Amino acid sequence: MPTRLSPLNVAALLSRPLAVLPLAPLQPLLAAALMVMRRQHPAVFERLDELGDPLFVIDPIDLPFVFAMRPAGRRPSLLACREVDTESATASIRGPLPMLIDLLEGRLDGDALFFSRELTVEGDTEAVLVLRNAVDSDEINLFEDVLAILGPLAEPLRYAAEFRNAVSTGWNAAR
Repeated sequence: MPTRLSPLNVAALLSRPLAVLPLAPLQPLLAAALMVMRRQHPAVFERLDELGDPLFVIDPIDLPFVFAMRPAGRRPSLLACREVDTESATASIRGPLPMLIDLLEGRLDGDALFFSRELTVEGDTEAVLVLRNAVDSDEINLFEDVLAILGPLAEPLRYAAEFRNAVSTGWNAAR
């Protein structure tokens, strides 16, 4: 199993700087990540086409922005926004970033999180169910998919993640 950076650590490290920095520099990275996801997991996007042109608001509560995602159609998009009109959204999904990533990668049960109120879903629940089923139908590893867009930087980052996890595991074992 590939080693990953902890989303919890990433969210904690990025939250404060991202609260004051403009989001524009993030947009090309998000566009590239969505393009890679679309290339790596075409079946997910094909299944979402049945929804027409949905707008999903993904709200990681531990980050100072939300993601506005239009996954279907000819021009899918993923944007970071300080605010988004949730009234115009097809649905919104809200929870901590690590949990949202674990949901995307199929490590957590969305129904259990929803009923325990750790995950909030508003709007068209049928569209969210189509999204969940599309994501569940494919094996997604966000860390590896994102590394795919980084070209020559991928291997040093993979090594850094493995090193960090080895140090963290050793430190936790010594406790």
